[in-house]
Amino acid sequence: MPSATQSLLDDSAVNIDEWLAEEIRIAFAEQEGSAFVVGDGANQPKGFLDYTKVANGSWSHGNVGYIATGVDGGFDASNPSDNLIDLIYAAKSGYRGNGWWVMNRATQAEIRKIKDADGNYIWQPGERAGAEPTLMNFRIAESEDMPDIGSDSFSICFGDFQRGYLIVDRVGLRVLRDPYSAKPYVLFYTTKRVGGGIQDFDALKLLKFGVS
Repeated sequence: MPSATQSLLDDSAVNIDEWLAEEIRIAFAEQEGSAFVVGDGANQPKGFLDYTKVANGSWSHGNVGYIATGVDGGFDASNPSDNLIDLIYAAKSGYRGNGWWVMNRATQAEIRKIKDADGNYIWQPGERAGAEPTLMNFRIAESEDMPDIGSDSFSICFGDFQRGYLIVDRVGLRVLRDPYSAKPYVLFYTTKRVGGGIQDFDALKLLKFGVS
C-alpha cells in the first residue's frame, strides 16, 4: 500500500501514478517468483520445493522425486556430470522434450566449471548473440530462491514446468485509491490474485546434494 501526497501527485513533472504502478508490478513479480519456488501455500502459491520429497526409486503421486549425488554437500568428486545425467533421465521421456533446469547463480557458477573427459565445459553458451545458454542441450532458468549447494540441499530442479506446475493468475492489478484515510497522503491499496501448485508430480525432479 504505497502512498504519496496529493500535492506531489498534482505538481510533479513525472507521472507518479505510473511510476508507482510499475514499482508495484516489480514487487509483485518478485513475490510471485519466490512463492512459486518456496511458498508454503498460506495466502500465497505453494512452491515446488515445499512438497514432500522422496527418493525417486520410491516415488509416488503427491511427492517430488529426487536423485542424490552420493556426496554430502557436493557433486560426485570424480564424475560430477553423471549426477546431472542421472537427474535428466529420472524424468520420463515425455517430460524431457520440454525440460528446463532451475537453479540459482551460485549453483550455475559451480556447474560452469565442470568439464567432460575431453576437457570441454559441459555448459554451452548460446550459438549466436542473444541466444540462451544450455546445459546438456536443455535450457536454464535462474532463480535466486533456489538454495545454494549445501548439506542435503535440493539446489537443482529439472523437468517440464508447463506440465508440472500450474499457475492460476487473474490478469492485472486491482488498485483502490484512498485520499481520505491518511491525509495529506493518498494511499494506493493494491492487490493481485494468483495461485500455484504442482499438478503433475511426475514432471519435476530434484537433485539432492546428499549421500542418499
